[in-house]
Amino acid sequence: MTEIDERGRPEPPLDGDELATLLGFLDYQRATFAWKFGGLGAEGLRATVGASTMTLGGMVKHLALVEDGWFWESLHGRPLPPPWDTADFGADPDWEWHTAAEQSPEELRALWEAAVARSRAAVAEALGEGGLDRSALRRWPDGRAPSLRWALCHMIEEYARHNGHADLIRESVDGSTGE
Repeated sequence: MTEIDERGRPEPPLDGDELATLLGFLDYQRATFAWKFGGLGAEGLRATVGASTMTLGGMVKHLALVEDGWFWESLHGRPLPPPWDTADFGADPDWEWHTAAEQSPEELRALWEAAVARSRAAVAEALGEGGLDRSALRRWPDGRAPSLRWALCHMIEEYARHNGHADLIRESVDGSTGE
């Protein structure tokens, strides 16, 4: 049974195998991120800190793209789903960051939650096709392909980095602090 902390986050297993530990830490980081942007209105999701233009709303949309990019597109070679399939990243490489302000908090949360659900299903599928050693179908320019293990570690790092940003922005919005 997974322990849930006082913020509603699932604690990673203390003595789990490699897969349970990786997935446990990724789910913990996802839940930390959900806590950081949860309950904020549009104004809170558009707030910035200092000279940065980074917003929590942009971060929500960015992490939804990263989820789909790694687990849907790279791992399985599938075309990106909407809204990424029609975004003009050539004209605006930071499209997801810039367009987040046009969406409601509910739309952003739904977009992120749908991407996380797709990612969980894609990871489960890849585990059945070769486990943590399963290579991504999309190769890097030099021909190498990262393993599912690498992608999971990368996603843990991606969330951990952005959770630090989210801490600063959330505190500036309403004073909420915590890990």
